[in-house]
Amino acid sequence: MQLVIADTGPINYLILIGHIDILPALFRKVILPAAVRAELDEAPSAVRDWIAAPPSWVEIRDSHHAHDPALEKLDAGEEAAIALAIEPHADLLLMDKRDGVNAARRKGLAVTGTLGLLAIAANAGLLNLGDAFDRIKRTNFRYRQQTMDALLSERSNIT
Repeated sequence: MQLVIADTGPINYLILIGHIDILPALFRKVILPAAVRAELDEAPSAVRDWIAAPPSWVEIRDSHHAHDPALEKLDAGEEAAIALAIEPHADLLLMDKRDGVNAARRKGLAVTGTLGLLAIAANAGLLNLGDAFDRIKRTNFRYRQQTMDALLSERSNIT
């Protein structure tokens, strides 16, 4: 079983675009730090409703970590997700924000974000990547069009 830890962003956006169901299809369990749960409690109503009664494949854990100066510029969810991923050495960390991704990679963690998850799900036949990208563009998700274009191009080369 893959040990997967998630930050707020990927959970938030997958819920908002109606594709949160890809996570249990790809991974048996996803662990959220308590700090991420707290951030999701402040998200749009659909996200708050989802986290109020998380599905059985979600586990909420406290992250007991010492202060790490390398992570002090990150928000609480990012810091907790990275710390929790380091503790048992997670197989994958789900995170979108560039500073957090860079910090996690410097710690030797494998990281993918919302767009990467959507591409993985599309490759597994779980969704249409173009449709998913159209949905995410209607949210406040910050993206680079070049990244989407590259993922769509890779996908078209596979099929």
